[in-house]
Amino acid sequence: MAKAGRPQQDAARRLERAHRILDAAAGLIMRWGYDKTTIEDVAKAAGVAKGTIYLHWNTRDALFGALLRRDRVLMLEEVRDARPATLGELFGLLAGALQRRPLTKAGLLGDSEVLGKLTREKRDREGSVPFGGPFERYLAVLREQGALRADRTPAEHLTVLGSTLYGFLILQGYLPDALRSSDERLSELIADAAVRATEPGRPLRPGGAEAVSSATAEYLDAAVDIARDKLRESLGTKENVT
Repeated sequence: MAKAGRPQQDAARRLERAHRILDAAAGLIMRWGYDKTTIEDVAKAAGVAKGTIYLHWNTRDALFGALLRRDRVLMLEEVRDARPATLGELFGLLAGALQRRPLTKAGLLGDSEVLGKLTREKRDREGSVPFGGPFERYLAVLREQGALRADRTPAEHLTVLGSTLYGFLILQGYLPDALRSSDERLSELIADAAVRATEPGRPLRPGGAEAVSSATAEYLDAAVDIARDKLRESLGTKENVT
């Protein structure tokens, strides 16, 4: 019986070790930046041999790619667990969560001081917020329920909303300190701008509020599932990743 349970225990230990290595890498990259952080540094901080890291990832880029993917999972889980019910609430929470995730934010802003050449690697720039198929389906539901302006295509709504979220965050880095908004206020501004840019100016259809709330939850569930699947690929495991 003990032998039958051992593979599962080994998998759990391997997963725990992978997360411990990622924890160490996260601390180092925020302190020194990607380009100055070596595998030796990470191994020492994690309390493992250098060769142990290569049991999980073949290259340094693969290790830090996994780190960014894990950060994305945690960010999306945070937003999902807050249970936004509207597009405005969703974008306000996304903005707040992004600002609390310095690694994901660095990836979004292309911060080469933090992420170095990773900001130039297309394979690792999957987007901090998943604006793919699930989001397009989400917008379609909102449009059906009268929660979006009908004079724009879904692609145009996506362009406006993505530009709103990313544009506000990027602009902060170019403003003098005296003109920068607090993180909380910036999240409020992003939520307000997203609503004003997309709202149709008329009441929702009967039952629309419930449909929009359900669609928002479904979008976030799908986004979390996709992010987790990508993290599993990076960890080389089918086990739970968080």
